[in-house]
Amino acid sequence: MVTSTIEKLSPTRVKLHITVTPEELKPSIAHAYEHIAEDVQVPGFRKGKVPAPIIDQRVGRGAVIEHAVNEGLDRFFREAVEAHEVRTVGRPSADVIEWPSDKDFSGDLKVEVEVDVRPDFELPAYEGTTITVDAIDVDTEAVEAELERLRGRFGTLITVDRPAKTGDFVELDLVATIEDAEIDRAEGISYEVGSGELLEGIDEAIESLTAGEDTTFRSKLIGGDHAGEEAEVSVTVKAVKERELPEADDDFAQIASEFDTIAELRDSLAERVGQQSVFTQGAAARDKLVEELLAKADIPVPPQLVEDEVHQHLESEGRLEDDVHRAEVTEASEKQFRTQVLLDKIVEQNAIEVSQDELTQYIVQSAAQYGMSPQDFVDALQQNGQLPVLVGEVARNKALAVALGRVNVVDTNGKPVDLTGFVSVESEQAAEEGAVAEAQDIADAAADADAVIAAEEKPKKKAPARKKAADKE
Repeated sequence: MVTSTIEKLSPTRVKLHITVTPEELKPSIAHAYEHIAEDVQVPGFRKGKVPAPIIDQRVGRGAVIEHAVNEGLDRFFREAVEAHEVRTVGRPSADVIEWPSDKDFSGDLKVEVEVDVRPDFELPAYEGTTITVDAIDVDTEAVEAELERLRGRFGTLITVDRPAKTGDFVELDLVATIEDAEIDRAEGISYEVGSGELLEGIDEAIESLTAGEDTTFRSKLIGGDHAGEEAEVSVTVKAVKERELPEADDDFAQIASEFDTIAELRDSLAERVGQQSVFTQGAAARDKLVEELLAKADIPVPPQLVEDEVHQHLESEGRLEDDVHRAEVTEASEKQFRTQVLLDKIVEQNAIEVSQDELTQYIVQSAAQYGMSPQDFVDALQQNGQLPVLVGEVARNKALAVALGRVNVVDTNGKPVDLTGFVSVESEQAAEEGAVAEAQDIADAAADADAVIAAEEKPKKKAPARKKAADKE
């Protein structure tokens, strides 16, 4: 075990002074010789079998020491972190202060590592506090809108002899050309006028056309080898169809649901709308609770961590000189860090753990959002070392649900809002819609949504300060 001391530079940054004796460095020296032997080619020796004295002659002991330090630095750092029980964030920066002798490997290796750490703070009391959200009335219009959507699912398309209008379905033939050369063709496409799901400008082009008529318009292509290029698109309307909805009567209720009458179906839809309202209010209560806790908590933010994220994000967008956007990104990144630290504190205080089933469910949901299979999603996380980050997300989601279950929620009319279903049944989904959606916003704003890089990442070593043997002498 290496020896180390810790120096607190600020509430969010420490410096670790690490000393490694020659005996502790010896395994890394041995590995360095093995690795270098694999890379050098010396006549008369097989690859990997070059003896140490020959390596000393060819590459020098100084190179062996540097290789050993680079290999062992991560382990030395982790041992120091564990010894002082610090929770690191961001990427460490190491500076070699004193090197062992490159004559006989005597003398200690001394390294200083600066790294951002999670700040200590007092979690504001929240149990029993009252959160006020907007009142939501389950009105007739909301119920009828649900009924209309249900009728639409059971509607039939009827061919009509009139110009197409928004809401109609049309059968189309499309031909795209660039500089008079045909580059794409599609026939018999079914498209809902006004949906905006095909090409930009197509709704304006086909609206008012009847079957058998055609027109042209210019639009940027969204797929294929010419994606993003502007083309002239010829469109022919083959048929116009309108959706005919079934009557909202008892017969429809029996076809579309388990109910015998339309009155019973409407009552069921009203209950569903009411449940949706609860989730709307629950999401609002969750967001307000987090905002109130952030306003009360004094959570320092590591400036270097934020600065690095902001720079990386702006550089990727080519907007390094955009001061207004920089301020927006900085604010978002700082808020994300404070939110994560706040939720992690709730996780710790409540000893929240993530079960295998919870992690599996979250992975399945997240993979679906990215259009990936769960296994491919997990493989990608493991390759990037992000699986522990995902576990942290699930734990924070549970923390939000726990905290929300311990506050009182009322609407603007003073009526208590029962969020039992929101917390117990949809807690993970609700948290995902809030915390994870917010994390995605920060990812867009700050390159790394999590803002926390695992302490196991190797410290970034500054330029070697070791002098050559001749300089020492």
